[in-house]
Amino acid sequence: MAEQAVPTLITSVQRAMRLLEAVSAHENGAPAKRLARETGLPLATAYHLLRTLVHDGYVRKLDDGGFVLGDKLQTLRTTGRAQALLSRVRPTLGALRDELASAAYLTFYEEGEIRVAEIVDGPETPRVDLWVGFEDAGHATALGKSVLREMDVEDRKDYLSRHQLADLTPRTITSLPELLRRLETAPMAPAVTDLEEYALGTVCVAVPVYSGDTIGALGVSLPVNRLSRLQEVRERLLPAASRVTRSLSLTI
Repeated sequence: MAEQAVPTLITSVQRAMRLLEAVSAHENGAPAKRLARETGLPLATAYHLLRTLVHDGYVRKLDDGGFVLGDKLQTLRTTGRAQALLSRVRPTLGALRDELASAAYLTFYEEGEIRVAEIVDGPETPRVDLWVGFEDAGHATALGKSVLREMDVEDRKDYLSRHQLADLTPRTITSLPELLRRLETAPMAPAVTDLEEYALGTVCVAVPVYSGDTIGALGVSLPVNRLSRLQEVRERLLPAASRVTRSLSLTI
C-alpha cells in the first residue's frame, strides 16, 4: 500500500502564525523576548518575523517595546465575518437562480453607498453586464431602488444629494420628483422593478432584506421577453428574502 504523501509545509509561515497566536494572548502587549520564549523560537527569528508582521500591519509595536495585534487583522476579521455571512445565503441565491432561471443578486447599503455583495449566476443564467457601477446607478436598478425605498427620509435625501440621476438608457428615470413618486407608489410593493432602466433588453425585480440594521436588497434579472412573469417572480422573491434576512440575523 502506497504511503500517504506528506504535504509540503512552509516553516516560516508556521512560525509567523505561532507568533500571531502568542501576541493575541496578551491584551496589553508582550515584548519580543517573551513571545520568543512562549513560541519556542530563537530570539533572532522572532525579531525578524515580528519586524515583517509590523511592516505589513498584522502586528503593531508599542512605545514600551511590546507587540499587539495590528489593524490589518481587524480588517481580516471583518472580511471573514462578511464572508461567513454570505456563505449562509449563497444556497438561497443558488436555489433562486435555478428556480427562476435568472441570475440572483444581493446588495447592501454600507458606508453611504449601495454595493453588490454577491451575484449567483451560471452559463444559462448570465448576470447583467455591470457597465456602470451600482454605486452610480442606484436610481436605475431594482436593487438600488429597493434600498432607497426602505431608507428613512433623511438617509434617502442624503444619498440622492450625493448621486446624480445619470441617464443610462432612454427609460432611466432622471427626474428626482418622479423617482420619489415611483418609490412611494410602487405597484408591486414591497418589490420594485427596473424596466430596462439600467440596461436595454433586461428587466429586474428586487425586494428588501436586512442584515441587522443594514438595509439590503435581493433581486433577479430577466430578459425583457419575460416581462409578463414579474408578478410570479415577486411571489418567489419574497419568501427567499425572508430566508436571507433570517440567515443574516444569526450571530457569528
